Amino acid sequence: MFVSYLILTFLHVQTAVLARPGGENIGCDDYLGSDKVVDKCGVCGGDNTGCQVVSGVFKHALTSLGYHRVVEIPQGATKINITEMYKSNNYLALRSRSGRSIINGNWAIDRPGKYEGGGTMFTYKRPNEISSTAGESFLAEGPTNEILDVYMIHQQPNPGVHYEYVIMGTNAISPQVPPHRRPGEPFNGQLETERRSQEEGEAKGRNEKKEDLRGEAPETFTSESAQTFPVRHPDRFSPRRPDTLVPPAPQPPRRSRDHNWKQLGTTECSTTCGKGSQYPIFRCVHRSTHEEAPESYCDSSMKPSPEEEPCNIFPCPAFWDIGEWSECSKTCGLGMQHRQVLCRQVYANRSLTVQPYRCQHLEKPETTSTCQLKICSEWQIRTDWTSCSVPCGVGQRTRDVKCVSNIGDVVDDEECNMKLRPNDIENCDMGPCAKSWFLTEWSERCSAECGAGVRTRSVVCMTNHVSSLPLEGCGNNRPAEATPCDNGPCTGKVEWFTGSWSQCSIECGSGTQQREVICVRKNADTFEVLDPSECSFLEKPPSQQSCHLKPCGAKWFSTEWSMCSKSCQGGFRVREVRCLSDDMALSNLCDPQLKPEERESCNPQDCVPEVDENCKDKYYNCNVVVQARLCVYNYYKTACCASCTRVANRQTGFLRSR
Repeated sequence: MFVSYLILTFLHVQTAVLARPGGENIGCDDYLGSDKVVDKCGVCGGDNTGCQVVSGVFKHALTSLGYHRVVEIPQGATKINITEMYKSNNYLALRSRSGRSIINGNWAIDRPGKYEGGGTMFTYKRPNEISSTAGESFLAEGPTNEILDVYMIHQQPNPGVHYEYVIMGTNAISPQVPPHRRPGEPFNGQLETERRSQEEGEAKGRNEKKEDLRGEAPETFTSESAQTFPVRHPDRFSPRRPDTLVPPAPQPPRRSRDHNWKQLGTTECSTTCGKGSQYPIFRCVHRSTHEEAPESYCDSSMKPSPEEEPCNIFPCPAFWDIGEWSECSKTCGLGMQHRQVLCRQVYANRSLTVQPYRCQHLEKPETTSTCQLKICSEWQIRTDWTSCSVPCGVGQRTRDVKCVSNIGDVVDDEECNMKLRPNDIENCDMGPCAKSWFLTEWSERCSAECGAGVRTRSVVCMTNHVSSLPLEGCGNNRPAEATPCDNGPCTGKVEWFTGSWSQCSIECGSGTQQREVICVRKNADTFEVLDPSECSFLEKPPSQQSCHLKPCGAKWFSTEWSMCSKSCQGGFRVREVRCLSDDMALSNLCDPQLKPEERESCNPQDCVPEVDENCKDKYYNCNVVVQARLCVYNYYKTACCASCTRVANRQTGFLRSR
């Protein structure tokens, strides 16, 4: 009696204090004036160490199309975030460990929205704005009640998938149940022994009028009551009533036995089709008249808990589920965009993809549409053609061509269609030119540093750009290309002397030529051969050069022979033969009759058995062992080793000859 009175008095005072401005707050531990709060792990007064944050990035390079597992979300995970690093043509998918598809399963792409799975609600996002670079994502608060697997539907290179979730520790709490209440713990500080004494007192004074709470049925713990009335244990307070406490609140009216709870209908079904849910409605009524009475007339602890009942279990009509339009196929001008249209049917709060014929009563929306984001830029010719680059003959002329946007600005050529670009350069023919001999100036140096030499110039017959000259052609009077010169007599000059080039090393294809290069001293009428070091201050002419007489055409090339397949008794060896052209490319122009052999025999000699010095006959009559065919036994094979080995070699040679 005293304990119940004390608890009611304290609750009344606590309510008054909380309602009074400037009153002390209640911490998450339900103590008045406590400053403890719940940390990110859900621990009252915790230091954020009661949980573990698991995160990473899935960057595997995928080769095959289809579903690839990204990460496993364990049971009990919270704060789940699965996000693509940036937008791609891939899709994220979610499936339970039992194989049930939650999002984007069975090659069907779901629309962005909320999907229930694993005991929590997942928010599926897929940004579709052209300017957006954000990828798909799954978000959920958790906790999950089973293991879930995240997959990627791979269609293009993986941009990377970031995943993160929180695993609660052993000292973390569930946000629905305070940490100090556990199953079997008394409610409102009322000990189990005191509750039993109250129930016994109720049995004794069932017909007496009491002003206390002992006549009530024992309280039952619910999550609602746990949030409304914080727990207080008796040992936290003084057993005597403080003088500062206000009087207890008035007691509720006596609950008579003339009223009880009765079901009066049900709530409205949560859905009109596809299996919804509804709950029974219980009201307090008079036992005899069944007239509805205030709920205070009935025992609240005896009120039945409404249980969910299925309703409208017939399937909903199938409908066309319209996806979002894809990006326009072109950034400017007329393009195409696509969207996914699926026939779906809702049942048990889940939208399922069904056969298209179930939606035949509805007109199917279009899956493709034309689109135009902006008017494309166009080519503009800004200038006329320039004059031809030559006065006669064939030259070139140019003009200015620019890519201009729809507002008149000059932009990069890539903004316009390169296939439609007008030519900005073309050839021009100014008519035939007259022909004449064109000469260069004589060379300044004589070909010989001493003695007789020549000076040279270039002579060429070509068109003259001055068409007014009365010239018909170059004619046969070709001007001289060399003229004699003499830098004086040579006296003891050292120089390199070169001989004539030898013939090319091969008759066709690329070869080499050699020549003799010696160091000499030139006198008036003689040459003296010197050591090459005497001419080291001069650049030495090359003594070898490449030569190419004519193309050889395709020829047969072969590799070296391989090792023989056997060391005796006849084996074979092989080599690879290819027909190659002059540039060492494969060809089919070689004469097949000249093709070298690709396989030949080798090592035809008989095999000579190796003589084992330890293999001897230990008995004089081993021929009897051989005749009796006892060599198959290890004892005789060892005792008559030489005889048994000879017989075995003869049998092996006989089999090979066959």
